[in-house]
Amino acid sequence: MRLLLLCHSFNGLSQRLWADLRAAGHTVSVELDIADAVTEEALALFQPDLLLAPFLKRRLPEAIWQRLPCLIVHPGPPGDRGPSALDWAVLRPPGAWGVTVLQADEGLDTGRVWASAGFALRPDVPKSSLYRHEVNVAASRAVARALARWVQARRQAPSVTAGEGAPSLPGGAQDWRADLPDALEPPATLGWQPLLRAADRTLDLATATLPELRAHLNAADGHPGLPATLWGQPCRMFDGHAATAASLAQAVAAARARGVAAHPGQLLARRGPAVLLACRAGDGALSPDALPWPADDDGQPLAGLWVGQVRRPQAPWTAGAAPCGPAAGLKLATTLAFDAQAAALPELPVPLQRPSHPAAGGLPEPLEWDELHYQRLGPPGAQVGWLRFAFHNGAMSERQCRRLAAALAEVAQDDTRVLVLAGGPDFFSNGIHLHEIEAAAHRPGDSAADASWRHIEAMDDAALAVLQCTGKLTVALLRGNAGAGGCFLALAADQLWSHAGVVLNPHYKNMGNLYGSEYWTYTLPRRVGAERAREITQGRLPLGAAAAQALGLLDAVLTPASAGLEQAALDRALALAADPALPATLAAKQARRAADEAAKPLAVYRAEELARMRRNFYGFDPSYHVARHHFVYRSPEAWTPRHLALHR
Repeated sequence: MRLLLLCHSFNGLSQRLWADLRAAGHTVSVELDIADAVTEEALALFQPDLLLAPFLKRRLPEAIWQRLPCLIVHPGPPGDRGPSALDWAVLRPPGAWGVTVLQADEGLDTGRVWASAGFALRPDVPKSSLYRHEVNVAASRAVARALARWVQARRQAPSVTAGEGAPSLPGGAQDWRADLPDALEPPATLGWQPLLRAADRTLDLATATLPELRAHLNAADGHPGLPATLWGQPCRMFDGHAATAASLAQAVAAARARGVAAHPGQLLARRGPAVLLACRAGDGALSPDALPWPADDDGQPLAGLWVGQVRRPQAPWTAGAAPCGPAAGLKLATTLAFDAQAAALPELPVPLQRPSHPAAGGLPEPLEWDELHYQRLGPPGAQVGWLRFAFHNGAMSERQCRRLAAALAEVAQDDTRVLVLAGGPDFFSNGIHLHEIEAAAHRPGDSAADASWRHIEAMDDAALAVLQCTGKLTVALLRGNAGAGGCFLALAADQLWSHAGVVLNPHYKNMGNLYGSEYWTYTLPRRVGAERAREITQGRLPLGAAAAQALGLLDAVLTPASAGLEQAALDRALALAADPALPATLAAKQARRAADEAAKPLAVYRAEELARMRRNFYGFDPSYHVARHHFVYRSPEAWTPRHLALHR
């Protein structure tokens, strides 16, 4: 069929559906939801069989849905209605949830249901993680079901005009129940849920318990964030992680030694991007290390939450400035947004290798939260090194790149035979941290160009550390999507593994004609050839896992979805580590790297790439800086890029 994808932005869900629909043989064109007249023009130009809207922020006008059938993807099961479906589901988890594909009509989420798909809600996870995994998988399944029913219905009523739609077939509203595990009951009541407003999200940090804070943070994750006041300044909080009782006790002792009271709402310590917020423990709130919580100054159990990211309404480096300063609205590491205040807190670092505990459905998880964690798995003599790095939204700051490069240098020296680089659960990596670069433009004595240069140099160092790890077989494990420099960081490894739902964007040019670095001019052509590398980078299109594997960018797609991926990857990595042929494989790898270095040193690739990047950062063409500014401030789209809009 000819399908027009209408979306507010071409985000992860839109890209997943675009890739899946094209793989199924459909002709898919994209139009961004800019204005009614623009959408009507797209319909006239493309003449689609159906309009599919996976991500809209407003109701479709009658002139559109009366013209041809329009299928809406709603992130809730049949019967659920309202603009904050997933927010409410996370805040008041029903256990089971779903996605509905329904036909647009005069109401909001009231049209006929063509299909649905269900899933179990993972407990205590951010809304954005559910959206990027369970919702994406369910949406893909529900859309495929809806299109199959549509084709069948049209065969039964071929004379029905496009404007009248087609007779619906039974079953669409019940699909999702069949997807649920037998022991999982669907929500007892479903109906209209109002917009979840700031007043519904606001908590008093002096009285809120750890479970309340985690639930509200999870429900506000991604957008709009949890309203809060830190150091007397209003902000929105994101990226929360429970502290252990041991680290909290250490922070409380340090605070009391400085004469600072330990009470709920107090900020006690820092680690990486995060600050430690003390809060009430609440009934049944257990510490990750199963130790008793320390007491506050009133003798009550005190829990803690690491807050990794905030968005402030004023420029973070101009204390006392009026709200809506020049760097307003940027999501930054809490220790950067409140740099002066956070610097006064004691630092609580943790080792790269630290104790872990069993986790349901996956590998052991570290007791103490940090952005990086390393563990050795398997029998002596055939061990696998497992390096996790989870950076918020996949964005890598200069500090994070330096930490990753240092961690890679450290673990490269041990006797493990296979090294798995496991990026974050939602994103492997998306390259350099554009929000931090934009913030540098408003910091006295700094500039966006200088910050961009520091970031790309640090990112290149991380990629180089992977390329130079010749004593091990390196594997990039993509638990989530990867884009731009993050794709090419993964390509520095010997093998790339993923699940079937991963989407790759191995190109840079969507960010203002950025040339890119991370040694991509070496790693991409060696996998796909020079001509195909040019097509991929110039085409600027997302690649689903199947397409990426067919091109040679992925070596293995291990599982249908993210569930079970880590265990499948560990089993495969352990088999490689125990393979008697591994020494010969490593010897061949070292010989190939030496031959490549003799033909053209990595330093030359880097110098050539950085020469082009210098022009992007400091040259006369401001397109990178303009595109970055629009990206970080989420400027409304003014037009649909031609490489997405086949009809234009």
